[in-house]
Amino acid sequence: MRNKSVLSEAKQIQLASELIKLGARLQVLEANSNLSRERLVKLYKEITGVSPPKGMLPFSEDWFTSWQPNMHSSLFINIYKYLTSYTDTHGIEAVIKGYKLYLEHIEASQLDQVLSLTRAWTLVRFIDSKILSLAPCSQCAGDFVVHTLELHSRHVCGLCNIPSRAGKTKKYSQVIASETQQLSAA
Repeated sequence: MRNKSVLSEAKQIQLASELIKLGARLQVLEANSNLSRERLVKLYKEITGVSPPKGMLPFSEDWFTSWQPNMHSSLFINIYKYLTSYTDTHGIEAVIKGYKLYLEHIEASQLDQVLSLTRAWTLVRFIDSKILSLAPCSQCAGDFVVHTLELHSRHVCGLCNIPSRAGKTKKYSQVIASETQQLSAA
């Protein structure tokens, strides 16, 4: 029988609890804590009141390079890079702190949340494994997420060159229709 540190286990439970509250999937919890799958499932149910979602994690690097997800992913990864470069925060702690700062920015800017914690964690893994990287925009000089193997010498970000269909979602259409009705009624 091996000796378990009560303090170490408490830290693992605290970390797993924080990840669950931020919306992490079970696979993220397993990869970042020493707790057994059974304990993590019980903890997940206790915190959320439901069983953890089943299925595989999203694994498409292309998602991070499409227009809206690219803006949110680039925002998060720049926050993450800043934290790891200028503070003593690394690993999952940097992901958590970076994600919380991302959420604060999204809320302050009154934007829809596009990036989940699981996707943010996956993005960090893609960047670390060099599947994705950051490239500066040739117009605004901001760093944006790109495929590592693509040419980036004249990269123009999605903010400097907004696609014609950008922002034309169902929600956007409903807001425009509502505003049009209000204007015609007045």
